[in-house]
Amino acid sequence: MASVSSQQQFRYTQPPSKVLHLRNLPWECTEEELVELGKPFGKVVNTKCNVGANRNQAFIEFVELNQAIAMISYYASSSEPAQVRGKTVYLQYSNRHEIVNNKTTADVAGNVLLVTIEGTNARLVSIDVLHLVFSAFGFVHKITTFEKTAGFQALVQFSDSLTASSAKDALDGRSIPSYLIPELGPCSFRITYSAHTDLSVKFQSHRSRDYTNPHLPVASSAIDASGQFSLGLDGKKLEPESNVLLASVENMQYAITLDVLHMVFSTFGTVLKIAMFDKNGGVQALIQYPDVQMAVVAKEALEGHCIYDGGYCKLHISYSRHTDLSIKVM
Repeated sequence: MASVSSQQQFRYTQPPSKVLHLRNLPWECTEEELVELGKPFGKVVNTKCNVGANRNQAFIEFVELNQAIAMISYYASSSEPAQVRGKTVYLQYSNRHEIVNNKTTADVAGNVLLVTIEGTNARLVSIDVLHLVFSAFGFVHKITTFEKTAGFQALVQFSDSLTASSAKDALDGRSIPSYLIPELGPCSFRITYSAHTDLSVKFQSHRSRDYTNPHLPVASSAIDASGQFSLGLDGKKLEPESNVLLASVENMQYAITLDVLHMVFSTFGTVLKIAMFDKNGGVQALIQYPDVQMAVVAKEALEGHCIYDGGYCKLHISYSRHTDLSIKVM
């Protein structure tokens, strides 16, 4: 006897709700994967992952009811089922009308901060800008960003609570420096402690980063039209911008000195520090500007250009991972 269906993809046992219940998800499905699944139908403002004994269920909440209805209706009539990592996902309306996550904030200091970014264009603040700002207080292990009913938020993980406290005390209520977001307008931080102690980051993307594991796979959503952590035509990740440039000099027919480099790079802004060194049989230098924007302009102007006529001392420039050079006087 042939079965009609091994399992119905939809159950209409609940009246429509802007919260959907998802079943048969891959184990430890991430928030990012849920957001990507719902994105074609509207704005997902909240999620709850890894629900149930097998951690293969989840909830997603849309900002409007008609968006949830659109997702249910689409897959009810589509020959292609909803899928995550190749697994068919089963959808239904939830009996709840909003998602309440109990584990969000903590009353005591911890190593993870919950950061709410406030401002008209807050959701356009990139994860690279957040990393640059919070790295001033210590090594940032991980960052995840998401949109909730409270607004655009991020979780920032430090090594310890002392470092996190220093960042919170310095940045809570403060605005992001305007030169980091020149086109977005004023954006400020509202910061509390999170109850999380170790963030789960499955993919490197424009929404999540694990700076302790550069070998994580890059999510398909990282190919982003805004250019935030997008992939180049060669399939490699585009490097994050920095206020420190790494310059390599090829075809050195003339000697290159600190004074020569200072003269060349000072054309585009104040040069704070320069460090020269030999590497792989060639000369390289680190050039530090006061801010990222100056470095961006200098890189775009000088990349591939020669210091001397005739193709001599050609510059190849990339962004350095350094943000402040330590130069000791001998």
